[in-house]
Amino acid sequence: MTPTRDAATVMLVRDAADGAGVEVCMLRRNLAAEFVAGAYVFPGGSVDPADRRPEMATVCRGRTDGEASALLGVPSGGLALWVAALRECFEEAGVLLASPSGASGEEFVDFGDEAVAARFRAHRAALNGSGSDLLQICRLENLVLAADAVHYVSHWITPAAMPKRFDTRFFVAPAPPGQVAHHDAGETIADIWIRPSDALARHRAGEIQLMPPTIDNLESLGRWQTTAEVVAWARSVEDVPAVLPIVRFDGGRAVVHRPGDPGYEQLLAEEEASGRAQTGAG
Repeated sequence: MTPTRDAATVMLVRDAADGAGVEVCMLRRNLAAEFVAGAYVFPGGSVDPADRRPEMATVCRGRTDGEASALLGVPSGGLALWVAALRECFEEAGVLLASPSGASGEEFVDFGDEAVAARFRAHRAALNGSGSDLLQICRLENLVLAADAVHYVSHWITPAAMPKRFDTRFFVAPAPPGQVAHHDAGETIADIWIRPSDALARHRAGEIQLMPPTIDNLESLGRWQTTAEVVAWARSVEDVPAVLPIVRFDGGRAVVHRPGDPGYEQLLAEEEASGRAQTGAG
């Protein structure tokens, strides 16, 4: 069985301009990507070794590693998932959830001034090109990462049948008003702000591709009418079960079984037995 890699994804939300519900930022994966090519996703990706450095705690506001680990249900290292979500959001969408040191919790760095925007475009390019890291950027710009504005709401594990697997934590955060999201033109090739209900409708119509975790999280976001409501819900989430879908093929068509579906427990037992057999044979 292919081992999983830790990953983090952030759902940026904002109030729709016409006042009718909320919108979420979505990016289209490159058509040549190895994983879910062409699908619309939220900004996110694998946890990097640099995200796990103890020094990252010095530039994270509002969450210690102990607190983050308790929320995730892991012994230690949980803050790295918040750092990865914040880093990937900046790399892929160009949005940096950070505040000037000493600023209030409601204030994010503002890219409205072109000189500031140009400077952060350079930071983003360096980060994507491995010529910089998030800790260095925060120290250069005297920023703290707004870890307290990012809320853990969902946990999905890639099915065992997939050749590439992730153990992904999903987070929610309000979009900073002084920044504009834009895809990176590398891993992602388009960006949209869309109401969750509209994204789901376009998927059902065959216009866009969505993966099961994305669908499930869009359904959760679609219950709320304002960003304030989304954030209040996200803050209240305490029990986040891990969802491990199981994929079976029926006549060449992939059928996804989720916890709670009829027969899921039997399929899970078969998956676990198969995993043990593969491990023993190895």
